[in-house]
Amino acid sequence: MKKIATKNRKNLLIAVFTMATLSAYAQNSVIISGQDPDRRVITTAVPFLNFAPDSRHSGMGDVGVATSPDASSAHWNAGQLAFVEDDMGFSLSYSPWLGKLVNDMSLSYLTGYFRIDEVSAFGFDLRYFNMGDIQLTDGNGNSLGEFNPRDIAIGGTYSRKLSSYLGLGISARFIYSNLSGNISSVGGSEARAGVSVGTDVGLYYSKPIFAGAKDANFSWGLSISNIGPKITYNSADDLDYVPTNLKVGAAYSIDLDPVNTLTFALDLNKLLVPTPPIYSINEDGTLESDANGNLIIESGNGKDPNRPLLSGMFGSFTDAPGGFSEEMQEIIISFGVEYNYNDKFALRTGYFYENQNKGGRKYFTLGVGFDLEKLGFDFSYLVPQKQNNPLAETLRFSLMYNISN
Repeated sequence: MKKIATKNRKNLLIAVFTMATLSAYAQNSVIISGQDPDRRVITTAVPFLNFAPDSRHSGMGDVGVATSPDASSAHWNAGQLAFVEDDMGFSLSYSPWLGKLVNDMSLSYLTGYFRIDEVSAFGFDLRYFNMGDIQLTDGNGNSLGEFNPRDIAIGGTYSRKLSSYLGLGISARFIYSNLSGNISSVGGSEARAGVSVGTDVGLYYSKPIFAGAKDANFSWGLSISNIGPKITYNSADDLDYVPTNLKVGAAYSIDLDPVNTLTFALDLNKLLVPTPPIYSINEDGTLESDANGNLIIESGNGKDPNRPLLSGMFGSFTDAPGGFSEEMQEIIISFGVEYNYNDKFALRTGYFYENQNKGGRKYFTLGVGFDLEKLGFDFSYLVPQKQNNPLAETLRFSLMYNISN
């Protein structure tokens, strides 16, 4: 096992893994996501499911719900896949994660698709989030052993055209999250790998439009991803939400001339997960609880987050303690631009904005892509607005292979 070499790395791993129970990982997933843990962040288990996995879309500010379809469409919008032009394609993406803090965390993404006929296509994807080798400890700092925590998601997608311009897609995936390895218990609770399933539903509309003497295309998309039951790492009484997410967006592409194309895309994201309420505090600064040991929510400052799946999803639009203004703060905005030359070379840039009170992730992105016949290569780079951000200098690499008969 590699030694923990820096103070920053120790702080990161201690914050994530030295908890009374492994379910506290979800409460500290903001660190893994690169968010500010001192803000009112909505937390979930397995946050890697919403990380932008491929270089093309991450180079455009993490947009993708309405962009042109490719091998990575299953992540962004299952409805896109029916509109792919090639008969078959594969993509492999890799990103070192939190490289400013650690040197052995990474996100890998393998995906592929094949056309069934002129109106439908099938896809598959495999996500692997490696959290590196760590020393597990309990809340008192006692060693619990060494382990390599990891998250895995395996899924399939079916996409079909409902008309010449509208497509519908459905994805299903199996989620496996192992944070404890062979550690028998943490804080008196039996530790185990977390298991869940998730479903995505996506709509995609794309139609050529009139733009003077130039060819243009307008598209929009809507996707709800990771609809699934809660996950636990110890007992059925200690459950955490998976990151169910609503994404809507639009894209506009225009051919400047026969070989030069410019695309503008905008995405809006909102987690369909309960907002943390404001709990009542005792005079000594501890959280107040009732006779049953449940935390007491201050009057008018939110709702109980321990709700069933559908209640948590639909109630997430109206449960913020700050009312409508706080609900609006939970919307993440992504904007991206892509320049493409003759389908052989692409330049990309974008901007990702998250409200300061909800995690504060704000960064610019840059990307470049090359397409050599059947083989393509993409690269992206992240530049945060805030210095010393954990996501600083995040790199992503993608290799694509497409086949047409």
